[in-house]
Amino acid sequence: MTSLFDPIKIGDIAMTSRIAMAPLTRNRSPGAVPNTLNVAYYQQRASAGLLITEGTPITQQGQGYAQVPGLYTRQALDGWKNVTDAVHSEGGKIVAQIWHVGRISHTSLQPGGGQPVAPSAITAKSKTYIINDDGTGTFADTSEPRALDISEIPGILEDYRKAARGAVDAGFDGVEIHAANGYLIDQFLRSGTNTRTDAYGGSIENRVRFAVEVVKTVADEIGAGRTGIRISPVTPANDASDADPQPLFTLLVEKLAAFKLAFIHVVEGATGGARDFQQGEKPFDWDALRRSYRAAGGTAAWMVNNGYDLAMASAAIESGRADIVAFGRPFIANPDLVRRFKEDAPLNEPDKNTFYGGGAVGYTDYPALA
Repeated sequence: MTSLFDPIKIGDIAMTSRIAMAPLTRNRSPGAVPNTLNVAYYQQRASAGLLITEGTPITQQGQGYAQVPGLYTRQALDGWKNVTDAVHSEGGKIVAQIWHVGRISHTSLQPGGGQPVAPSAITAKSKTYIINDDGTGTFADTSEPRALDISEIPGILEDYRKAARGAVDAGFDGVEIHAANGYLIDQFLRSGTNTRTDAYGGSIENRVRFAVEVVKTVADEIGAGRTGIRISPVTPANDASDADPQPLFTLLVEKLAAFKLAFIHVVEGATGGARDFQQGEKPFDWDALRRSYRAAGGTAAWMVNNGYDLAMASAAIESGRADIVAFGRPFIANPDLVRRFKEDAPLNEPDKNTFYGGGAVGYTDYPALA
């Protein structure tokens, strides 16, 4: 019987276990450049089968939160090289989550103080994290976006290509395309955020177009075996909504089956919240989504996420319902989470007050087992 601790090959990436560290925004990279504190944080957690970095914006336009590390400057790429070298020195594997936030941003974070961009000019009922004039951080309402002109989309695809290439050149083992949690790709997917009437809006066939084009662009550049994608079919995060998500995401994964991706990372339910959260008239059928992907010929590892504990994760792997389980908050407070799971040791509790912003406290000072 397959175990949570068994190795697995996903595309071109060999994992030592089926335990992944989920992407976790921590707002500890001033100037959007990874620093020595970030190096220590990821190195401490290198025993995970796979580390997925916090969201890394592909351009300044794609940046929606202060002090998150980017992938669009030489300094940032050099900083990430220090991170990947440190992780690899411990025998770990790490992929960069490449990210464009779309409308979940603030004018103070945008080039020239401009408006954020989105599929449609609909302001999110959400907040983002900015730095005040006195240097303190605070959460602020997102700014009103402008709708992308169709002529701008090829340029954004090129931004994804450059970011993926930059990530691999900086030593990452691959990338995870962030298509979840109400950010740009998810905004194109969902009926609540996409009211376009051109080739990227209206029917579900049109609304999945941008996501598929991003995947093709990235896979063509760095190889499908180094490419994964994260989706969250029913999450309400960042004011995301869709009236009928099951056929929408079924079509998306069927189209993704044409690519020999490394993994598909599925957030089940409300991100960081209820696993049984529902959008539309019927509960979402997670097993049907996976079966549809496999029936279409999809070969990527199926990664699940959201509220899993050791027992749930073990059951998901042993039953074949998942190939990998991603853990978020448990990795914040337990850099040696894999060992703790193996030994059934107690877990440290994370301090929510130190999740976003700050320094080493609540970031790199959680103790490992003796």
